[in-house]
Amino acid sequence: MKPLISIVIPCYNEEANVDELGRRLGDVFDAESDYDFEAILVENGSLDATWDRALALHERDPRFKVLQLARNFRMDGGLTAGLQYAEGDAAVLMAGDLQDPPELIREFLRKWEEGFEIVYQIVSERQGTGPIRTMNSKLFYKVAGFLTDGRIPPNVSDFRLVDRKVYETVNGMDERNRFLRGLFAWVGFKSTGIEHVRPPRTGGVSGAHTFGVIDLALKGIFAHSYKPLKVISLFGVFLSVLSFLAILGLTIRAFTTGVPFDGFGTIVGLFLLLFGFLFTMLGIVSEYVGLIYEEVKQRPNYVVRERIGLGELPYEATRPVGRAYSTTSQQSQP
Repeated sequence: MKPLISIVIPCYNEEANVDELGRRLGDVFDAESDYDFEAILVENGSLDATWDRALALHERDPRFKVLQLARNFRMDGGLTAGLQYAEGDAAVLMAGDLQDPPELIREFLRKWEEGFEIVYQIVSERQGTGPIRTMNSKLFYKVAGFLTDGRIPPNVSDFRLVDRKVYETVNGMDERNRFLRGLFAWVGFKSTGIEHVRPPRTGGVSGAHTFGVIDLALKGIFAHSYKPLKVISLFGVFLSVLSFLAILGLTIRAFTTGVPFDGFGTIVGLFLLLFGFLFTMLGIVSEYVGLIYEEVKQRPNYVVRERIGLGELPYEATRPVGRAYSTTSQQSQP
């Protein structure tokens, strides 16, 4: 029996790319005759005809299956949903805009055959990307690498192949704030990267706007690092020492030269500076409180509206869709 490879593809407003995506993936499937393939197109709350194009693709080639979510759950929500339904010996995660070239899957498979359990794309160059987005990406990877002790490698995208044992481990992590790149880095396993140029979109408009990308980046960093909280403590100690030295110096000056009347502007400026630092630190704490709030609510990571060509999950009827509870844990509940 041939090994099965599952391709998980979140699609949001990708009507201009679905047909070409299907054609290029079909060429990869036909070229890799030693494998069976299934492609799970996760229609992620699109506002265009992505759903209709995906259904037509399924009719032409049943290897393409469709999972429709009730609304947009962002990239990581779509990937999480698709991985829950994947049945392959390995799964490939990729975007539906063809900036993740399907032909690279063949190189992923060669590395998997060598024994690597995670094979990811390293973006050596981003074509068709504006300077602001490029700067945001570089800044994110520098900060994320520092705050996570290098667990998130630079320029590594979501485009990757993961062994079944890897994605099942990640599926079992019942987290609300899922940043899959961080989760795959956290679990470990034998990994390698393949450098490749990221091409421009073949059609449609990118939904990755600056503020949305920054929000996702911050959540990814805060969900995988406690260093910002440690910085608050260190900064507090630093200010305490600095204040003590300042008071000591002012006391000595008072005894030697007296206390000058001038300095109102300096005092006001110092107070504004310190309050700025204070509210910045409170903002960092509030981000962590927000993450805790999301976890406590225990809402699912995604909600399925309809599925085509996909069966039910073993525990789907007894738990909120999108949770990663096992059958055993559900049966043990009263």
